[in-house]
Amino acid sequence: MSLSRSLSLGAVALSLSLSAMADENVFGYVRGAETLPKGAKEVYQWLTVRSDKGAGHYRAIDSKTEFEYGVTDRFSASAELKALGINTSGLTIDGYLPGDKKYGLKPSGIEFAGKYNFLSPAKDDFGLSGYAAVDYNWLDAHSGQDKKKIDAEFALLAQKYFLEGQLTWVGNVGLEATYSKRKAIDNLPADFEWPTSPEMEVELKAGTGLAYRFAPGWYVGAETLWETEFETDVGKERWSLFGGPTLHYGGKQWWATLTYFHQIRGGGEKYAGQTDNNLHLIEKTRNEVRLKVGFNF
Repeated sequence: MSLSRSLSLGAVALSLSLSAMADENVFGYVRGAETLPKGAKEVYQWLTVRSDKGAGHYRAIDSKTEFEYGVTDRFSASAELKALGINTSGLTIDGYLPGDKKYGLKPSGIEFAGKYNFLSPAKDDFGLSGYAAVDYNWLDAHSGQDKKKIDAEFALLAQKYFLEGQLTWVGNVGLEATYSKRKAIDNLPADFEWPTSPEMEVELKAGTGLAYRFAPGWYVGAETLWETEFETDVGKERWSLFGGPTLHYGGKQWWATLTYFHQIRGGGEKYAGQTDNNLHLIEKTRNEVRLKVGFNF
């Protein structure tokens, strides 16, 4: 067999093997550029635990149940149901945490999203996709209080394989626009701020991740995510940089990804009495742990 034919067959085999893992989430926070093949279906379950605001007790659990469908080989569409559970005490923050709140998981929002693949990382050497999502939430992710929130997100997703697919790199840049309106709360202290007028926010984000396949189906890696937000009345409101390790297993019919995220640095608004000035702890926490499980059909 000629060298050129051997290389061609090797490239085809690599392409097929990488396509088989299309849209398998190797990372917990950054997204890959692959889409599902036409007619393929996948169900995801996400669980994220956010904890530690530097004072009092704070723990929130985010749940997402998502269904994704390959409309074409280049375009995937998805819908998801969100849920929120929260346990916070001993900490009040003007405009964000009006008081103690505790309840288990209950529905908190819905989201619809689409991803279009311009270049395939398996077939075109470098992958690039466009991502768009719209979601509606009726519970505030920070306080657990009633809050109407509509988000529109747009992102570019890049991905590249190295070492014949053994090493995977992903890079994301995106923008999110938000409209929100808090519901009035009775019996708040007279000097406590709880604005109920509509707010508009714009968030910029960028993230990257690198994962290495150290055994069949197993990947170990790291990812990082930077976010900054601008609000109508105050301008730049916050920024944060998170990073941490990720572990992924991918089988024939299912896969799972576990990520630990720690806030490395942050800034912007701070609550009264905050002792750590190098972190943003009003909307963010010190730590997050995310588990994602996907099932292929």
